[in-house]
Amino acid sequence: MGYFSWIAGTILALAWFSRIIDAAIGMPSVADVSRSEWDRNPVSPSGNPRVSVIVPARNEEETIALGLKTLLALDYDNYEVIAVNDRSTDRTGEIMDRIKESSHLSKTTKGGPPESETTTGHRQLRVIHHRELPPGWLGKTHAMWTAANEATGDWLLFTDADVLFKPDSLRRALAYAEAEPADHVVLFPCMIMRTPGERMMIAFFQTMFIFGHRPWKVADPSTDDHMGVGAFNLIRHRVYEAVGTYAALRMEVLDDMKLGKLVKNAGFAQRNVFGADLISIHWARGAMGVVNNLTKNFFAILSYQWWRTLLSAFVLAFLNLGPFLGLWLAHGWARVPYALALASMFSVYVGMSWLSPVPPYYFFLHPVSASLFVYTLLRSMFLTLWNNGIVWRGTKYALEDLRKGMV
Repeated sequence: MGYFSWIAGTILALAWFSRIIDAAIGMPSVADVSRSEWDRNPVSPSGNPRVSVIVPARNEEETIALGLKTLLALDYDNYEVIAVNDRSTDRTGEIMDRIKESSHLSKTTKGGPPESETTTGHRQLRVIHHRELPPGWLGKTHAMWTAANEATGDWLLFTDADVLFKPDSLRRALAYAEAEPADHVVLFPCMIMRTPGERMMIAFFQTMFIFGHRPWKVADPSTDDHMGVGAFNLIRHRVYEAVGTYAALRMEVLDDMKLGKLVKNAGFAQRNVFGADLISIHWARGAMGVVNNLTKNFFAILSYQWWRTLLSAFVLAFLNLGPFLGLWLAHGWARVPYALALASMFSVYVGMSWLSPVPPYYFFLHPVSASLFVYTLLRSMFLTLWNNGIVWRGTKYALEDLRKGMV
């Protein structure tokens, strides 16, 4: 038992300590576009580049109005917004049409002639209504593909219906993208957290994000590290076409991350950036809201393979519960490596507190959130296998089709 305790503790200490050192060295290299040097207009060889903002939405009547209004208030002078009502059964489409009409009226009352729908206007909004979903597509990927086919921008910004934008968010991100220059820019959103359960779960998610992904390596063409975020995927139109458009991701549940994978694998320049609260999102309601949101994704992350899921559940439990159990069960000097692992884990929480509104003391809830994430992983596998597919926004997608469509 003594040897096993030392071996397990050493593995945990090395895993956590090496990752915190890697993050401490690498994270400062990730740009923050909320800083003053990016408060400027983008400059490109073609002048002021046009941006098409694409917003897919299904049954988003609670959030779509505010999301679109923040987009229509951007302080950039060459963009369009294309909102797609994806077979909604609530008032989403009606709200979209109403905002479009009010936006048009606001432009015709400024003393000049009315602007047509094809005008390069500051507040241009187009609405597409989908009544049916073709076979072989997820609703969201089909909505984004359809909108991109009609987009006129040099850049495409794929975002979600519940994301809130500050007026200078697009301008700053685009200034960074053109200055780099980059082909694909991911802006990390500020997570709005209203309950202790949300803070606990999102803190764990961000901890695992740092542990499992390396944002500071995304810009390195020699690595496989890639990134994509549904809230803000900004990509050059020509690059989007070059990687196969969303037609290449038609059955990908993880479409945002997989778009980043396509871009990185094709050799284009990919960047991810921080932005304070330039964009924000209330991702889930309560701890169980996070569990429900991730249930759809977790089995997909593991390629719908049950053995990888069980192995991942074990590794997740070992990495996150092992240090706490080891410090309690080990004796004497055998506790030292577990203490080092816990100190490294706490350092992650301290670092997160500088970038998000999660106090470091949420570290003490880490075993609770870790247990819920293991449960979510197993739940995702069980429900997907039991239902022979997933149900997403009221539509069922067969497991066989999901497996065939993986990228």
